[in-house]
Formats: sequence, C-alpha cells, structure tokens
Amino acid sequence: MGNCCVTPADSSEKKRGKKKKPNPFSIDYGANHGSESGDKLCVLKDPTGRNISQRYDLGRELGRGEFGITYLCTDVETNERLACKSISKKKLRTMVDIEDVRREVEIMKHLPEHPNIVTLKATYEDDNAVHIVMELCEGGELFDRIVARGHYTERAAAAVMKTIVEVVQMCHRNGVMHRDLKPENFLFANKKETSPLKTIDFGLSVFFKPGEHFSEIVGSPYYMAPEVLKRNYGPEIDVWSAGVILYILLCGVPPFWAETEQGVAQAIIRSVIDFKRDPWPKVSDNAKDLVKRMLDPDPKQRLTAQQVLEHPWLQNAKKAPNVPLGETVKARLKQFSVMNKLKKRALRVVAEHLSVEEVAGIREAFDKMDTTKRGKINLEELRDGLQKLGHQIADADVKILMDAADVDGDGTLNCGEFVAVSVHLRKMANDEHLRKAFAFFDRNQSGYIEIEELRDALSDEDDTNSEEVISAIMHDVDTDKDGRISYEEFAAMMKAGTDWRKASRQYSRERFNSLSLKLMKDGSLETN
Repeated sequence: MGNCCVTPADSSEKKRGKKKKPNPFSIDYGANHGSESGDKLCVLKDPTGRNISQRYDLGRELGRGEFGITYLCTDVETNERLACKSISKKKLRTMVDIEDVRREVEIMKHLPEHPNIVTLKATYEDDNAVHIVMELCEGGELFDRIVARGHYTERAAAAVMKTIVEVVQMCHRNGVMHRDLKPENFLFANKKETSPLKTIDFGLSVFFKPGEHFSEIVGSPYYMAPEVLKRNYGPEIDVWSAGVILYILLCGVPPFWAETEQGVAQAIIRSVIDFKRDPWPKVSDNAKDLVKRMLDPDPKQRLTAQQVLEHPWLQNAKKAPNVPLGETVKARLKQFSVMNKLKKRALRVVAEHLSVEEVAGIREAFDKMDTTKRGKINLEELRDGLQKLGHQIADADVKILMDAADVDGDGTLNCGEFVAVSVHLRKMANDEHLRKAFAFFDRNQSGYIEIEELRDALSDEDDTNSEEVISAIMHDVDTDKDGRISYEEFAAMMKAGTDWRKASRQYSRERFNSLSLKLMKDGSLETN
C-alpha cells in the first residue's frame, strides 16, 4: 500500500513501552477514521490496486449487509459480468471488523481453485472502501432451485450434500475452518440445470492448525455445533453444520429449533434428532445413519469430511432412492427460504441505519459527563452516563463493563473506550433499528404488518412466492393469531435468527457474554 496507509495503532502506548490490554470492544475511532496526523486506515495487505474504476464498472445493487453492498460488476476489458462486494470503511468500527475483512480476503487467496468455491478475481482499496471482486453467481439460492424442480428426491439431496462436503474437505485439507456453513451461503453459478453449486461466503472462516481449538462463538443458530456453545471447538463443527443442512434437505425443517436463541441452544446441547415426522419413515436407513453420524454431539466420534464422503449413502449417491420426498418437504423448504429473505430484507433496512453519525452523539454525551474536563470518566460517571443513554444497569454489571472496556487499566474510561461501550450496547439493544425495519414493512402505518404488506414486501424479493408460503410465514410469526404481525412478534422473529457472533465475539469474560445474550433477548441489562 506504500506509506499512504497505516494499520490502526496507538503510537503513544508504544512510546511508553506499556503492554496494551486488548479491548474486547476493540475501537479507537480517532485512529480508524482519520486521525489528526492524517493517517488513513489500511485494511488489505496487498490489494490489486486503489482505483477500481480503472478496470471495473459497478452496476446495480445485488445485495446489502451490515458492512457493505454487493454490486453487479463488469470487467471493462473483457466484458465479463462479476460481483463486487464494497465494504464501507465507516462501517468497520472495530479492529475485529477490520481483521474479519482482511482474513476473508486472505483465505480466498489461500484456497486453491475449486469448481464449487466462488473465485476471487481482484481486490481494491481506496480511502472510503474495500472492494472485493468475485465470480458472479446468478443461478439463485440452493433451496429456491430445489423447490423450483418438479421432482425432488433423496438422490437429489445426496448430490447436493456430496458437493457441500467436498468443499468442507478441501477447506480442512488447506487449514481453513469455514464456521458458517448454511444453505444461504450456497448459490448456483447460473440458471442452467447443470450449473455448479458454489460456496460464496468466507467472512467467518479462520485458519487453523491440527489440534488447535477455538472459543469464539460465531455462526448462525440453527447450524451451530454444541461444542461452539461450549467455547471449545475445532474443524469438526463444519461437519455438524453440513449434517444440519442434510437434515433440512431431507425433511424441510431444522433438526434443532425453538422460538428463542436460548431454546435453540438448549435443543442443540440435547442433540435429540427426530426421525418420526414425515417424510422420515420413507427415507432410507443409509441416509438416516449418515445424519446421525454427522450430528454426533461428541466431535471425537463425529465423522470427518473424508469419512462422510466414504459413507455408503454418498458413495452410491447416484443410486440413492429416486422416489419423491413429497410436496410437504418442498413446501417447508420454500417457506424456510422465504423466511430468510424476509429477515434479509429487514436486516438491509437495519444496516442502512447503522451509521457513523451515532458515534458523534455519544462523544457529545461523553463531554457532558466529563464534568472535570480531564478526558476521562470514572465508574460513577459511567453508571450515570449509561442511564442517560437509556441503559438501566445493575452496579455489579457496570463494574463488569468498566473492567471489560478499560484498556489501560487505570479505572477510568477515555472517550474512545466510552464510545466503544456505547456503540456496542446500541447495536446489541437495537430496538431502535428494528423499529425502522418494522416501519418499512408497515406501509400504512397501522402499527401492524398485514398480509397484503407482507405480500408486497416479499414480491420485491422474489415474484415466485406462492400464497401458501406467505400464509405460512404469517402463521409462524403471528403468534397471537390475530391475522397480523405486531412489532413484538416481528422483533421476536428477527432476534431468533440473529448471527450470534454479534452477541459474544468481542467479550473476554464469561459473565459479560451471558449479559450480552440477555440484552439481545429482552433489550435490557437488568439482572435479578
């Protein structure tokens, strides 16, 4: 990158020679977003270039996430259609966020070419954003393709599973743990019936060494292995996630399900698999045997990716039963897919309202709390400050917050440390953002999402959604059965599908992690 960019660091700490405690909130907004010295944030180690427009034209928006937007992208030299994920540097608020982007690119560069992994074409970094140019997948999501077919069988599920596990095997052989295998991360390259299935997202992936164990809770609730919840896991978790996908492929619903995250976690820990519901009685014994072995709660007993591929059901994938699994399974898969799209649409609205402007108001609040104008606030001032921000927190938990965020260990928080705490609490207790998402769907401002509004919102996403699917979603989300979705019902749906990384990854203390999960559940940090 030359000398125009530096990785964020606190030079004053280095000069004093003091070992800096890692901040679980990991943030220094001054350094990250343009300090007085003029240093600029550098994310990528070796990008292709700085000016993406010299080689690529960015077209219409294809998707939107918390950190960036994916655009249709055209190579001006070859006219090849690609995808470009552009990540705003303003959204990279912490060093954890920055390292995630950096590692995602490094992993995509490290993995050898594979027919079922999306190809990285180029990377660019300018003052405002990181641009990741990739192969374009236009064939749609895995479940959408399945339900569009008139004939869905065990044989078709076996072909999909073989592809997914081959990707897992290749990752593990190259020292990469995916950590977020789920159906949404598999797209078809094109709309042809013979199109290859592609793995598209390595945002939570990590490098690992044999025997190395990890404690960071990441991933999506339905697909999370029990040892992840116990904070002691290795690459075996990818086989578990693939096993969950296999279960869904065969019956249309997740094996471990509940109304809340905590309920899902308890179901995962119990690891009781239901083989009684339709269509399991007509699924082959070989298929059920593989599901059980992939979902073994003991990672030491669980099959490896290689062993899964050697299992008779996959060895004879082309001979698996070709009897239709039934319309019930297809209907469930369709509902599962559309529900994900409903959440994605809402999360796009949430993402649009997570802006750096939030920080300015919190810094102003810090200045008001810092009555002595010494640039620091103590425990009592922190308690008062959080109350003014709407967080009623028990004294013992304020102390935990102080200890977790007090990087230099002096018993006070400077402005950067306070901003880190406040922004993170705001992102966790994000009812404000969820209300904006709810208002997007509630177009007549009645205070409820009615079935016509749900139909209109989802027709923008996918014009193939059937009335049966819309009705099924309304039935699931509308828990009081009044024919409409209240804000409380909408929020419960959204929080049940939260990426658990945001609940726990920044914290070094078990107690603080449990507090954050409680905050996600009910929007407060009050304790008994």
